Parts: sequence; structure tokens; C-alpha cells
Amino acid sequence: MTALAFRSLRRRAGAFTASLLALFLGATILMAFASMLDTASGTDGTAHETLVTMASVVGGWGLLLVVFAVTSTLTLSVRQRSAEMALLKSVGATPAQLTRMITVEAAGLAVVAALLAIGPAVLVGRGLLALLHDTGQVPGDVAHAFGPIAVSMGVGITFVSAAGAALLTSRRLARGRIADTLAGTDAGRLTRKRIGFAALFFAVAMGEAVVTVTVMRDAGGDAMATSGQADIFAALGLALLAPALVRRAASVLAGPLRRFGGAAGDLAVTGMLRRTNAMAAVVTPVILFTGIAVGTLYLQATENAATAATGVAKTAEQKNIETLNFVVIGMVVLFTAIMLVNTLVAATAHRRREFGQTRLAGATPRQVMGTVAVETAVLTVLGLACGSVASLFTIVPFSLVRVDSPMPEGDAWTYVAVVALAAALTGTTVAAATRRVLRTPAIEAVAA
Repeated sequence: MTALAFRSLRRRAGAFTASLLALFLGATILMAFASMLDTASGTDGTAHETLVTMASVVGGWGLLLVVFAVTSTLTLSVRQRSAEMALLKSVGATPAQLTRMITVEAAGLAVVAALLAIGPAVLVGRGLLALLHDTGQVPGDVAHAFGPIAVSMGVGITFVSAAGAALLTSRRLARGRIADTLAGTDAGRLTRKRIGFAALFFAVAMGEAVVTVTVMRDAGGDAMATSGQADIFAALGLALLAPALVRRAASVLAGPLRRFGGAAGDLAVTGMLRRTNAMAAVVTPVILFTGIAVGTLYLQATENAATAATGVAKTAEQKNIETLNFVVIGMVVLFTAIMLVNTLVAATAHRRREFGQTRLAGATPRQVMGTVAVETAVLTVLGLACGSVASLFTIVPFSLVRVDSPMPEGDAWTYVAVVALAAALTGTTVAAATRRVLRTPAIEAVAA
């Protein structure tokens, strides 16, 4: 099975593109921030503290986000191969053999992605250090170092997260019945582990919020250290519950969509109820993108307003911290946006056979596009709503501390812009990917 895994990687390179991109971007970010620890080894005093803080605090929650994104993408990739695994089982492959094949594939892909990411990670790491030089937080004579800490963390974490995600998902699929796997249905039931991790993330988010309004009440802008991470943990918790949320939304909207949406609405509801986990994979990056972007932008806007209210001009240090916040968060939001597009393209491309079967059953390409449009609208609204709720875990506590109000400072157009960007990315990506899939003749799509 190990030999089969490597042959699969060589001959089906296109099928692994989404997973490779996720691993590559994740490894790049991990090594870039970890290189700050390599750089810090040759410094002392304030410069050392700044570099370690950059690597541990920002890199720490960035690590959590990257691991989750990589795990989510690989889980989607493994689930898309359920029919292949069922066929291998039907000819005698054991669950243990299938699990080993998928895990070896993921591990090999992780090693390749991590090695490819070394060059870009060096460039990103230098850019981060240059930013610290420009903002005066690290002396200009401190040179960037990219050494064993960056490489070991990047390769090690990428390898472990990829292999772990593949192992857990493949074991669950390999143990399923062949008939159920070939049917391609998933009820979206949440496992106890998934619920447990979701509860843990929510507990951490709530803990961060409580610490912000109690311990950090008189800490001024330093309260960003606790409140700034709360929306990330809340978004991760909601993302883990996405399958149940999708199923609930489809059940609630089934009547109106079937009544007013015609054939497209009926097909959309049926698809969301039969393929809940696959649909949840589309919602997850929307939740993360919205929650992090909205929470962070209003966090900084509130801090700016609180500083202005004192009547004292911003110090150079405050301006530098603001610049650093925007740049670093911009990197994370960009990563989330790329993962959103990557996941949508992978999920839509995998539906080639499904779309072909639907067209052979009598549906026109226009009706298929309509079905996908309805699905995308429901899933986007659900993701935006969950992401907005997640952002409140950061916005409300920090606003209470800094401006004595649960309402944040900042323009309402900031929220509108984030929502519009998330909706545009989702809608445009799915529409383009669907059109590309529909170019394949229905008979060829079913035979593929």
C-alpha cells in the first residue's frame, strides 16, 4: 500500500493540488514566524523580547489557524476519495491498509510542501524583520536568521498535522460499509471528539473575553493581547460545528426554497441534506475569514478612538504597533482568503460526476448553475452570520474596556466591506469553478 500511495501521488498530481497548496502556505507562515526565534538567539534586551513575542504570540495563534486550515483541507480531500476507498475494500484491501495508504500520501505531500516553502519562508521572515526595523522595535543591525528552529517547526508541524488529519479521517471512512460509502451520503453527525474540541475553543474564547473585562480593564491598549485572540477561538469552535449548522439551516429553509426556488431550490436542499459534511467544508473558511477580519479591524478602530479621546497624540511606539498589527493580521487574513478560494475550487471540482449525473437525469446546465447559486447563497449567509458572531468575542469585551460601551468604534462600512469581500470571493470562485466543470460533456463527467 505504501508503493501504491507514492504511485498515486505521481500519477494524480492534479487531485492533490488543493492539499499541496494548503500545506505549502501553512509551512511558509509557520517557518517565517519561527525564524524570529532563530533571529532572537543572537540578541538581548528589548529586541530579544520583541522577536520572541512576535514568534510566540502572533505565531502561536497563527499556528492554530494554519493547522486547522490544513486539517480541514486534507479532511475534505480524503472524504472526496471515499468511492475509491470503497472500491479498494471491495477487492480485498483492509481498513488498516487503506489507512496506511492515505496517511503515507499525506505525509509525503507534507514533506514536499514544507521543502518547497523554505525559500518563500525566508523572504517572508526577512519582510517581518524589516517591518520591525522600520517601526523601530528591533535595531537595524540585527540580521535575519533562518535556522534549525524555523525548519524543524515548519517541517515537523506540517508533517504531523497532515499525517494526523489523514489518519483520523481515513480510519473513519475505511471502517464504513462499502454500500454506504459508494452511496456518497453523509448525515453531518458530529462526533464526540468534534463537539469536545468545539466546546474547548468556546471555553477559551469566553475565558479570553472574561480576562479582558476583568484583569485587563485598566491595562489600556495591552488588553489587545487577550481580546485579539478570542474571535479566532470562537471562529474555530463554530467551524467545528459547521456540519450541524448546515443541516439545521437546510431543514429550516427547505420549505421556502422548494416553494419559491423551483427545481434549483429543491436540488439545493436535497444536496445540502445528503452531503452535509462537504457543504460544511465551504462554510468553514467563510467563518474564519469573516470572524478574524471583522474582529481585528474593529479592535484597532476602537483602540484608535480610545487613544484619540485622551487628547494626547499617538506616540511613535503606538503608531508602530498599529502598523505592525495591520501588516501581520493582513498576512493571516490573506492566508484565510486564499484557503477560502482553494477550498471552494477543490469542493466544486470534485462535483464533476454529480453534475454529470444531474444533467443526464434531465437538468440543464442553467438549472445546475441555479442550484449551485442557491447553495452558495445559503452557505455564504450562514458563514457570514457565524463569523460575525465569532467577532463579537473580541469586539464587545475590548470596547467595554476601552470606550465603556459594548459598541465598537469604527465605520459601519468596514463591516459592509468585509462581508462584501467574503461574499464576492465565495460567489465568484464557485461560479467560475462550476462553469469550468460544466464544460465537460455529461457522459464524460460520469465516466471519469
